[in-house]
Amino acid sequence: MRAVVCRAYGTPEDLVIDDVPEPVPSPGQLLVRVRAAAVNFPDVLFIAGKYQVKIPPPFIPGNEIAGEVIAAGEGAPFSPGQRVAGTTFGAFAEQALLDAGQATLVPDDADFASAAAFGVTYRTAYHALRSVAQVAEGDWAVVLGAAGGVGLAAVDLAVAMKARVLAAASSPEKLEICRQRGAEAVVDYDREDLKARIRELTGDAARVVLDPVGGKYSEPALRGLARGGTFITLGYAAGAIPAIPLNLVLLKDICVRGMEIRTFLGDHPDEAVRDMAELAQMFAVGTVRPYIGARFPLDETPAALRYVADRKVLGKVVIDIP
Repeated sequence: MRAVVCRAYGTPEDLVIDDVPEPVPSPGQLLVRVRAAAVNFPDVLFIAGKYQVKIPPPFIPGNEIAGEVIAAGEGAPFSPGQRVAGTTFGAFAEQALLDAGQATLVPDDADFASAAAFGVTYRTAYHALRSVAQVAEGDWAVVLGAAGGVGLAAVDLAVAMKARVLAAASSPEKLEICRQRGAEAVVDYDREDLKARIRELTGDAARVVLDPVGGKYSEPALRGLARGGTFITLGYAAGAIPAIPLNLVLLKDICVRGMEIRTFLGDHPDEAVRDMAELAQMFAVGTVRPYIGARFPLDETPAALRYVADRKVLGKVVIDIP
């Protein structure tokens, strides 16, 4: 089968398309014919050897798939031909293994691209909004990097939760997408004073900031929070890990929290199970569907990863594998 292979840590352009042996499912696993694979910013970090957990090369990157079951290992409650989606490792390939416990059926009215794109970013955003921040109807939620994968998922979900969304991004095109997805207010944080605009647009009532970007945007967003607000750090797509002045936390009674999708289930199992069940229901009935801003064939996976690395993406990027 054809697959994208990282032979050594490097850039997206260092990846190769190669023929590799077809995987064989173990007990409890599914062998899936991949029809769509979603691209996430951590994929760029994995191939560079810069993610929190390092995978020694050679490996097949990517971790979100949707496709058809080819074969089910012993004890896996699925049948060949069923349409499934889930999180695994080795997604950028024509076939991939998926633990049956990580697999969900794809609704009849959902396409493979939407199913693949719904996993990691929507779980990240929903855990942050639902379990960490405990956002309620009418709360102002500020979303940084609001047109990116996690950001636009957070906009979608906060709107579905009937929160009031202030979307912050870096261009008029990105902000227009956020408006279309239901953001009540927007800020171009490369051209406007982020702290002042958060206070002005929310009436100094911003209860939560979701920050998957980091860098120079974090501190002014923190300063824009209302007293007693919650700041949630989710990642550092801007490339720099910010330092937060702790006196701001003290003076404004702010709570600073971190949320990492990789460890959330182990750290908060009850909340994680509840959240994932609620998300699955939202997807099943069509309450939320991801915005797919770009699609690439398998052979152009390096270009797709570069697109994400350079922060050009609106919503999600998907690899189509016919």
